[in-house]
Amino acid sequence: MNLADVIESLVDERGLDKDNVINAVCEGVLAAFQKKYPNSQLKVVFNKKIGEVEAFVDKTVVSSVTDDAVEISLRRAKVINPKVKVGDIIEVPFEHKVGRIEVLTAKQIIANKIRALEQASVFEEYQSKEGTIVSGTVYKRERTGFAVKMGEVTALLPNENLIPQENLRTGYPVRALLKEVLEVSRGDYQLILDRGSAEFVKKLLEVEIPEVFEGVVEVKKIVRIPGYKTKILVDSNSSEIDPVGTCVGVGGSRIKPILKELGQEKIDLIQWTDLPEVLVKLSLKPAEIDKVSIEGETVTVWLAQDQRSLAIGKMGQNINLASRLVGLEIQLQDVTPSEPVIDME
Repeated sequence: MNLADVIESLVDERGLDKDNVINAVCEGVLAAFQKKYPNSQLKVVFNKKIGEVEAFVDKTVVSSVTDDAVEISLRRAKVINPKVKVGDIIEVPFEHKVGRIEVLTAKQIIANKIRALEQASVFEEYQSKEGTIVSGTVYKRERTGFAVKMGEVTALLPNENLIPQENLRTGYPVRALLKEVLEVSRGDYQLILDRGSAEFVKKLLEVEIPEVFEGVVEVKKIVRIPGYKTKILVDSNSSEIDPVGTCVGVGGSRIKPILKELGQEKIDLIQWTDLPEVLVKLSLKPAEIDKVSIEGETVTVWLAQDQRSLAIGKMGQNINLASRLVGLEIQLQDVTPSEPVIDME
């Protein structure tokens, strides 16, 4: 296989620009020559006819040569260009060879430049897709996470961006948020994926629910503890559209694909209201709240004893999410028979 075939394979298999690949090869070969012949004014070009690179050197035309490295006799120069005269600088084929060490240098430089071209190509292709949902196939398990094949590119789904306890199997399809597109790869990867953020759930809503994508239903705020629960505040710009019902769909048809994507994780859809007391009550679902009192950044919530565990949730996660959703510190207070109860309905 000659060099032309190697270049063509790089262009076809890796989707690289042919001229850029040729330039990378020429730069690598030039570096090898310059390493061994630092005093020569060299130039390397790719000869498409023979499929090889050729080296040339600038020499001064003289009547009598004293330094063959930089000079050429008038007689020999006229063979190349009959019009030259003494004092002219002429480009002549460089006939010297390089050794094994210089060849290794050339190979390393070419490999680095091809790698840089590949990274630039990936960055250009995926930069506009950052922050969107992408699909791929689980390729292999690594110490730092899962490698995911996306066409010809392999992305990384890091351990910290996984949904806890989810079981991703090699060869299975997977969807994720394209969290980062790096100009220069970090380790072996330029594309960093995410399944554990609130943004991932928000983008799933946009993919599965047209009204969310079109902005008819607005996601006002979303908080998440991956693997446990996501709470989502939704609103509608039309009084005729129920934002929660629109997201759930008939018989749960719209929310089910999202729940399936998240595994055992639950989703609480909450309709936005500008009444903070009502918003606090709704944020603590599935618990039933009797009374709410807000003072500054703290809210006190009265509820029956049998509702306390529902409001708190597993390891305090439900109340944690509710506090983050409303932006207030929530304190629970048990209702006693002597206490007045304010119906928030």
